[in-house]
Amino acid sequence: MKKTLFTGSCVALITPFDENGVNYGKLEELIEWHIKEGTDAILICGTTGEASTMPDEEHKEVIRFAVEKINKRVHVMAGAGSNDTKHAIELSKYCESIGADSVLSVTPYYNKTTQEGIYQHFKAIAESINIPVVLYNVPSRTNLNINPATVKRLAEIDNIVAVKECNLLQAAEIMYLCGDKIDLYSGEDGNIVPLLALGGKGVISVMSNILPRDTHNMVKSFLDGDIETSRKLQIETVPIVKALFCETNPIPVKTAMNLMGINVGHCRLPLVDISESGLTHLKKALKEYGLI
Repeated sequence: MKKTLFTGSCVALITPFDENGVNYGKLEELIEWHIKEGTDAILICGTTGEASTMPDEEHKEVIRFAVEKINKRVHVMAGAGSNDTKHAIELSKYCESIGADSVLSVTPYYNKTTQEGIYQHFKAIAESINIPVVLYNVPSRTNLNINPATVKRLAEIDNIVAVKECNLLQAAEIMYLCGDKIDLYSGEDGNIVPLLALGGKGVISVMSNILPRDTHNMVKSFLDGDIETSRKLQIETVPIVKALFCETNPIPVKTAMNLMGINVGHCRLPLVDISESGLTHLKKALKEYGLI
């Protein structure tokens, strides 16, 4: 059995921008808020953090800054994925060198490699570092699925310890094939309770950016045996989840945070501001939940 990185809610933290670049003062403020609100782990520079539009120097500095400010109070997962294996290794080594607790590594996108290529990609990354690796399977973005049989092979590697799984349909098969050799985290806010019911340990969450306490409680309640509270929270957040994904993430969640007065700035191109119809949808959900 491998050591579980965390149980509960890991926020896929947005990166706040201003006219000068990353707003580090706001980033520190968000980190402190999440720790106060009970967030169990923080993912820096993931998809929601817009890592794909960050030059390496900026990407690395944001991770370094976050690791320093969090200072071991909660688990720090660093986004270090790339469709270039060599680049992913370089980023992963850097994350280890500055004290990240684990790295999140996305399926190599665009290249559309084979299952053997996926295996060799993640194997090379894992063997280049000593800290844990979390696989990130998000077929809607990469157009490539990590098949359960490939997850089983990867789970044999000592420091590949978990998968952020967005394909709920294969979660049970992964658990059947891998047992306690790999932990499952939901990559979809709408599927937290179903994944927990299959043995998942928590969620790596977009929704937690605006509902840190409720997202934490949804997981904690389930794992404490209070299934009814967890189920109720999952159902109550359905309109929020739908609104947060009415347009490409992180457009709606950053807009929501700005509407809530958190002031995290805009997304970087090619992401643009939310549409009028999206804004109407988002405002309605936020008002119904009492967030604005």
